[in-house]
Amino acid sequence: MRIEWYGQSAFRLSNGEKSVFIDPFGDMSAVAGRGMTWEYPPIEADAELLLVTHEHVDHNAVEAIGGDPAVLRATAGKHESPVGEVIGVASEHDDAAGSERGPNTIFVFELGGLRVAHFGDFGQGALRDEQAAAIGDVDLLFVPAGGGPTIDGEQAAMIAERLGARWAVPMHYRTERISFLDPVDAFAERLPGPGVLADRWFETEELETADGPLAVIPATP
Repeated sequence: MRIEWYGQSAFRLSNGEKSVFIDPFGDMSAVAGRGMTWEYPPIEADAELLLVTHEHVDHNAVEAIGGDPAVLRATAGKHESPVGEVIGVASEHDDAAGSERGPNTIFVFELGGLRVAHFGDFGQGALRDEQAAAIGDVDLLFVPAGGGPTIDGEQAAMIAERLGARWAVPMHYRTERISFLDPVDAFAERLPGPGVLADRWFETEELETADGPLAVIPATP
């Protein structure tokens, strides 16, 4: 399976037959007015399925994705889709039961024979037992690691270990393209891994395997 990172929490996954895009961002020029830097390139991509984990502007720009995809927007439950069943697991964007930043949906699905979980802007203090049970075993995990409005790198690594993910990809952290959030260092130090890959895209077939979660950090777009 091929994974492409577009910045922040935006990823495109494809297996040669179907593709899934998760959490696209659109025009982010408004952040400059708040004294922040955002320099990720505009997204140009299409997909058969588009997932939006929550309705914040750096995650919900459905208009940025071509190909007339089926769209699931921040909806918990079990859903049919062009790639098969998608499970939406209800969670929160903060550690105050969603009262500060609202709800967040963890999406779980299978593509290319791999079970994928994307945590969106997960901000809870810890993963609840019932959430872990609903997610199940995970091959490929996308998890926020930048702190601030989400969990930090150490918490992200703990979730990767708890779920027994084969590969854990951090997201929503500070890079040279943005001036906010924390860097990925704490996550990378907690989990073993190949470090920064050669490009912003990679193939799962090229990754190492390990008994525990392996940190996979693609190059910044």
